[in-house]
Amino acid sequence: MSWPVGILLFLATVAAMEAFAYAAHRWIMHGPGWFLHESHHRERHGNWELNDLYAVIFAVPSIVLLLGGVQLGWWPGCAWIGAGIAAYGAIYFGFHDIIVHRRLPTRYLPKSTYMKRIVQAHRLHHIVETRTGTVSFGFLVAPRPEALKAELKRRGRAGVRQGAGTTSGLR
Repeated sequence: MSWPVGILLFLATVAAMEAFAYAAHRWIMHGPGWFLHESHHRERHGNWELNDLYAVIFAVPSIVLLLGGVQLGWWPGCAWIGAGIAAYGAIYFGFHDIIVHRRLPTRYLPKSTYMKRIVQAHRLHHIVETRTGTVSFGFLVAPRPEALKAELKRRGRAGVRQGAGTTSGLR
């Protein structure tokens, strides 16, 4: 496989992973997988939470595709797809775990309109403590915070954490 085709496949995989992550977050994590994800909507005690198992679960296809494409003689595109999944995982970790949830110390403050928007959208997702009633399931693509606040208000703030309205600007 030529490098340009491989890079296009890699970039397409990274982009497709946002759609996959949205679907997995909305219909698996806030569905039958809530038993793991619920820990992420609660205060964390210690360095780990049950939700962290999703990182392991979602890494398996990447590892298998990389191994197959590089070592086992599978179609070379498998390696590019596996690398795209891994790259999305790294982007997700940097955005979600470091920037939004500050699981590693950093002095980074979002300054661009884009970064402020996705951070605020994710924080609005987290003010809802229940499995249902939340908004904004994407990670790198998010609706405007004003639209998310309006939707939470329309839903009657069902499941919204006590006191969240004052700290998030939700009215």
